[in-house]
Amino acid sequence: MRRLLLPLLCLVFTAPAWAGNGLITKQSAHDVGTTIDRLEAALEKKGLIIFARVNHSAGAARVDLQLRPTELLIFGNPKAGTPLMQSDQRMGIDLPQKALAWRDAEGNVWLSYNDPAYLAQRHTITDRDPLLGKIGGLLKAMTDEATR
Repeated sequence: MRRLLLPLLCLVFTAPAWAGNGLITKQSAHDVGTTIDRLEAALEKKGLIIFARVNHSAGAARVDLQLRPTELLIFGNPKAGTPLMQSDQRMGIDLPQKALAWRDAEGNVWLSYNDPAYLAQRHTITDRDPLLGKIGGLLKAMTDEATR
């Protein structure tokens, strides 16, 4: 019984996060705008470049359509991305990295981003494991900071 209790408590008391089809998704304690603001600040603090911020909801409103709050942040670091593209230039279709904050129908806010390991698998990059681990760790830390 004791063996079952700890895993059950871990499931109950941790913020939901899941990975599927190469997407990592975490629940945020903040609204969509604040989540992206926090992620942007954390990434800039680490020296990453913010290339663009896209407010999909505002775009929908401009054409008289409704979309729950949804914002995309596009960011990266050429020192990390270029070696991946040197291994396979097609990686450029997935770089720079992106993160999407969105509110679901129940009012929960989520932050999703591409798993670097999945992208490497997609592009058959097998010679950059240490770099991919570093990128994955940074993304986890920065998205954890943005969502807590």
